[in-house]
Order: sequence, then C-alpha cells, then structure tokens
Amino acid sequence: MAGQPAGSPVQQAFRQAMQVVEDLREQLRQLRASQAATRQAYWQQVGPVATTAIAARRALYAPLELALTDNYLSRAEERQVTELLVHNARSLQERFGEDEADLLARYAPPPAPEEPAAEVLPNIQPVSNPDLLPHEQAAAQARARRQQQRQQVRATQAQAAETESQSLLQNTKAAYRQLARLHHPDRAAQADTAAQQAQTAMMQRITAAYAAGDLAGLLALLATTDSLAPPSAEAELLLQRYTEALAQQQRQLTQQLETARRPVADAPWSGTEKQQRTRLREIKRSLRDETDYLLYLERQLHDPTTLRQVLRELTASGRSGI
Repeated sequence: MAGQPAGSPVQQAFRQAMQVVEDLREQLRQLRASQAATRQAYWQQVGPVATTAIAARRALYAPLELALTDNYLSRAEERQVTELLVHNARSLQERFGEDEADLLARYAPPPAPEEPAAEVLPNIQPVSNPDLLPHEQAAAQARARRQQQRQQVRATQAQAAETESQSLLQNTKAAYRQLARLHHPDRAAQADTAAQQAQTAMMQRITAAYAAGDLAGLLALLATTDSLAPPSAEAELLLQRYTEALAQQQRQLTQQLETARRPVADAPWSGTEKQQRTRLREIKRSLRDETDYLLYLERQLHDPTTLRQVLRELTASGRSGI
C-alpha cells in the first residue's frame, strides 16, 4: 500500500496488518505452486497412464454436478455428492498437482478457523477445612464458585470474540454494509460539492469491490485517506476490529505455511533411484486399476438408482470419497 498517506495510527496499524497477511498469502501461494509443479513433473514422468487416470477422475465431475441440479436427491444425498466432488478435486490437486480451485470454490466449505487455545480452568475443589467454622467454609465455597464463574465468563467471551473476528474476515456483505454506512453519499448531503463527489466516488469503489466479491479490496478501502476527511471515531473502531481479526489470520497463515513446508511422507518421488523405479512400476499398475474402476464408476453415476447405490456403499464403508 505504498504511496498512501500516513493516516492515523489506527489506519497505519491496519495497513501494516493487511500487508503482513498479503505477504503470507503470497508465500503460501508460491510454496503450493512450487509443490504442485513438482507433483506435475513427476506424473509427466510416469507417462500416459497418469494422464488417463487424471482424465478419468475429471470425468466424474459432470454426472455428480448434474445430479445436484436434477432435484431427485435428498438433502443428505446432496451433501454426500458434494463431499464426493470435493474429495475428487482434492485428490487431483494434492496427488497430481492439478489446479482444481474453481470447483473447490463452488463446493468446498470455507476453512475452519483455528481453534483458540482453551483456557485451562482450575479444578476448584469444595472447601473442607476442619479448622474453619461452618459459616466460614460456606463463605470460602461461595468465593470459589464466583471465581470459577468469572473464569468461565472470560473463556466464553474470548470464544465469542474469536468467532466474531472470523466472521468479519469471511463475510463480504458485513464489510460492505459497514463501509456503506460510513461512506454513503447521503452522509455528505450538507457538505460542499468536492466532499460530495469524493463520497460518491468512494461509494462507487465500495460497490464495485462488493460486486466482485473482493473482500481484500473492501478492507483496503477502510484504510484509505485520499480525498477524504480524517476517519471518524466509528471508522477507527471498525478498523481496530479488523486489525485484531487480521492478527488472528496472520497466525493461521503462519501455521499453514509451517504445515505446507513439512516433507510429504512416502512421496513417490522420494527415496533412492532404485526405490523410485520400483515404486514407479507399482504406481503404474495401481493407476491402471484405478482408471478401470473410475471409468466403470462414471457410467454408474449417470443413473439415479446406481448413483444412490454407490452413495449407500460409501456410507457403509465410512468413506467420503473414491
């Protein structure tokens, strides 16, 4: 966000938090792109048998997506079909390095927020001290109960704050509504022409970012100061809330980076050259079997009766994907 005015301390802190999040996202994107390229290069070495398996997995998309639009599935079956689509896309992405972001964006649930560290509440034992009189024991027990209740309230409030922060960063509509309240042209109805034009231009930018689903763009507009009066107290409070939410996102992205950097256990391209040749022969046999099954399955998924049978078999086996 270079080139923008310094702004207030709250705006500076917000812009810095945004920059850190953007940098972490870019690091994660580059790392995953590099890992995907490694996987793709390996499967290209495997040859046509891998290409055929990838095509067979992609062929499952059409009948599964069609089933979701034909209105013959129950809600439970629709959820199961959606899980199948997501599982299949992730298999293509994580095994073969294919880019399935579009399908995952349509069907995969948003990533679950990182669970905050639970506050360990002390196990307060009933007061039993023979040296205390009965009324003193009762008072001590009452104090212990009040202490435990206060700790539980603090833990509940911390969980609520975490949930609210995650909601802020996942809800484009909430950001849009709050920005619209701050910058709607009606709020500048009594101002001079330049201020009204600036407010109108800002509202147009906000609306365009919302129409594009650009939450990062909406957040960036929160910190802008060009052509506008200094931020109001309401705007600064909103920025503080988003800054706190971004700090939590920084922690999550850092954790995702650490996880992504760990070596993949038993990756087919790991080991000595002899081990890789042996594994390659095994993988080719396995991929041929997998492709035969996927081609058979793809034919079954076009028929509602056999699709339901497949879903029942998956349920019975406890699996969510092929």
